[in-house]
Amino acid sequence: MLPPRFRRLLLSRAPIMRGHLIDGDGRCIHYHGPFDVVGNKCATCNEWWACHRCHEEIANHPFGKMLIDAPSSLQCGHCGELMAYGVQKCPRCGHNFNPGCSLHTPLYYEMPS
Repeated sequence: MLPPRFRRLLLSRAPIMRGHLIDGDGRCIHYHGPFDVVGNKCATCNEWWACHRCHEEIANHPFGKMLIDAPSSLQCGHCGELMAYGVQKCPRCGHNFNPGCSLHTPLYYEMPS
């Protein structure tokens, strides 16, 4: 298997994840456990971020929340697959995601009324 830095180069369709990244799977200085590989899209700048804290420290605007039913609001940091909210693992590469990420749903998504 290729090292993460080369794997990302091969996935030219994968958007670039922003933040204070510490590895090629999208882990950042704030969340860097084995399952912390999900990037979130900001509706304001349309960029992918490793976490809300990275966005807060780098961007010059509040994190724009996505609609909860948006088809491509999550990015797998391991393979670059784009997916919708609610998945527990990547449908492409099978990498498991941190179940604790669901606690941050209100930070990233507009909740239905």
